[in-house]
Amino acid sequence: MDLLKNKAKKLKKFQLKKRGVIMKILIGKTAGFCYGVKRAVEGAENEIKNSKTPVYCLGEIVHNKQVVEDLKNKGITFVEDINSAKGTTIIRAHGVPKEIYEKAQQKNIELKDYTCPNVLKIHKIAEEYAGKGFFIFLCGSKEHPENIGTISYCGKNVYVIEKEDDVEEALEILKNSNINKLLIISQTTYSLEKFNEIEKRVKSKLPKNIELILKNTICKATELRQNETEKISKMVDHMIIIGGVNSSNTKKLYEIAKVNCKKCICVETAVQLDIAEIEKSNKVGIMAGASTPEESIQKILEKVEKIIEI
Repeated sequence: MDLLKNKAKKLKKFQLKKRGVIMKILIGKTAGFCYGVKRAVEGAENEIKNSKTPVYCLGEIVHNKQVVEDLKNKGITFVEDINSAKGTTIIRAHGVPKEIYEKAQQKNIELKDYTCPNVLKIHKIAEEYAGKGFFIFLCGSKEHPENIGTISYCGKNVYVIEKEDDVEEALEILKNSNINKLLIISQTTYSLEKFNEIEKRVKSKLPKNIELILKNTICKATELRQNETEKISKMVDHMIIIGGVNSSNTKKLYEIAKVNCKKCICVETAVQLDIAEIEKSNKVGIMAGASTPEESIQKILEKVEKIIEI
């Protein structure tokens, strides 16, 4: 992201061709690949170069269509079932259920594990506290691949809280379980605001005889992006969020931005950008999700530049 950051510093002020007024473009410093995504994508590219057998990846390596297509073109075969994999098989940044490791061993499949270290940390926490007899509340989406993996480490006593309104049902299930120890953890890309609200609701209604352990497992990169998105969206009159339509962290950036900025759009590529709308703005903010490659951000900037007189 060094080239992009240098460009961002230069793109503070330009003259619009049509109106002759100053346009400010603010680009988030944290926009684009996080450490876990970068590690997974670079790891996949290395496997393509060095593996003597065909390379497979179990599920999308990250939630970004452009990244997946690029790796397909370079030779990776993406499969949804471990039974469809052969030879060298990559475990994506989101991680997988623990039984996948056992199946791979049975099938003599060589796994290359690029699960994000922050996700692996959550797996260890979940497994440790499940072993101690804790009921686990996992904040996040039931269908997100990261949580599907994490759930496998939580044992039988787990409830996935997707939104604040799920707290009452979760507490009722906890009550009926007769378990008096509760652990609350979170998907790495969950909304910090929602997590804090869930914490408040649980604490306000949790019986005093239940031991509560709360671990904010939202990764720092997610928190920084969310905070920066909030800050920038309050400073501009048009906000552009760049990222995959199936990217959880990108969706949350968009949700944050649209609260503070009336004109807010979420796009995957520059093709989707409406320049006519951008032209009406004096201050434009740009932020990208953790799975968004630099190339996608660069193309958005180039398209915006076309309406600017340098």
